[in-house]
Amino acid sequence: MHTVSRREFCGRTVTSFSAVSFLSASERGLLADPLGLPIGSQTYPHRLRIKDGDFAGLCKDMAAIGIRNVEMCDPSYPEFASLSDGKQVKRILADHGLKSPSGHFGLDVLRTRQQEMIAWAKDIGMTQMGTATLHGQMQNGVTTMDAVKRAADEYNKIGAEAARAGLQQFLHDEVFEMSKIEGDGQLTYTVLLELLDPKLVKMQFQMSSMRVVGDPVMYFNKYPGRFISMHLQGVDLNAPTPSSGEQSAGRRTSAGEVAVGQDSLNWPRIFEAAKIGGLKNYFVEQNWDLTVQSVTYLKTLNV
Repeated sequence: MHTVSRREFCGRTVTSFSAVSFLSASERGLLADPLGLPIGSQTYPHRLRIKDGDFAGLCKDMAAIGIRNVEMCDPSYPEFASLSDGKQVKRILADHGLKSPSGHFGLDVLRTRQQEMIAWAKDIGMTQMGTATLHGQMQNGVTTMDAVKRAADEYNKIGAEAARAGLQQFLHDEVFEMSKIEGDGQLTYTVLLELLDPKLVKMQFQMSSMRVVGDPVMYFNKYPGRFISMHLQGVDLNAPTPSSGEQSAGRRTSAGEVAVGQDSLNWPRIFEAAKIGGLKNYFVEQNWDLTVQSVTYLKTLNV
């Protein structure tokens, strides 16, 4: 990842906002957040700045472009190790007018240090804890029904423990969730939606996975109240679908990824359906240039 200097950042931000920079302060205030929910950003794409000790600077830059919510990653992620003091993280966020209602946690750390992670999340002010993938056993993008059932049973238990602490557990859709089940070819994600307890485990839809997982509007309408969150990426539906090898290797594919609003997706329709899905927050998850462009678009989206 190219590390953007502060000078580059300022120049790019000015360029990205050229289309709205002529508005008065009062007119800019009329630019609404979709669904009236604060625009958010995942911190993972900007993890090298955090690793380099510039978390406060990142928060300042995010606030400057209109982000108000951030989704953290737990300090077991190597780049986030310096953020192990949750109360200090909350102070830095608050200094820049930010909140973190949600976080991503490695499945291994939830298995072995869940109570510690719950305490960290609460210190920051989170109400939602999730993981990127269940890491169930699979080979070349294929798994077994037994493996899916074991993964669901384990995550339901993790969700129950979080619920006892007053937190909502959720599941993202990445590698394991994008696999197919041996024999009948069912998509693991759809089976997990049936096996996971809808009260204990909500879902977070990853837009860049939709070319494998399917249409988010369909899911939001079919499973009302199940989808607490979204990760936003602009998606080119004409780009190649990631191979099973890419999925099983655990790589997030960026093929066809562009800024939100510069793609082929009907974002007003997606956000309207997300109301039915139960959306509580959403987070842009893209590199800095695309984040700036996506946030600019989201400010103009009247939903």
